[in-house]
Amino acid sequence: QVQLVESGGGLVQAGGSLRLSCAASGGSFSMLSMGWFRQAPGKEREFVAGISWGGINTYYADSVKGRFTASRDNAKNTVYLQMNSLKPEDTAVYYCAARRSYSISYVYTEYAYWGQGTQVTVSS
Repeated sequence: QVQLVESGGGLVQAGGSLRLSCAASGGSFSMLSMGWFRQAPGKEREFVAGISWGGINTYYADSVKGRFTASRDNAKNTVYLQMNSLKPEDTAVYYCAARRSYSISYVYTEYAYWGQGTQVTVSS
């Protein structure tokens, strides 16, 4: 069983930056592809970014492309989401998720393991 714990959320002004971390335990982290999702109040959970198990491939939602960067450190069993140029519409609870596959998926139902989420609030 894989456990995921996110950290790094908080309150930031528009244009600012945050880095989210997601620490994994209980599984072979290097064989998990990882995804970041977010959910704003009253909205469905949406894909933000994904990274393959070797970290070679990444994929981003159009809304964050060029502003967010996913990375991973397999030695530390941790995946990161660097968020720059934040906008008020980025406000949401951010979740990391894992799936036992090399490939990235943007479909949240294809991820078996989820963290508890971390709140990101961007003020205007």
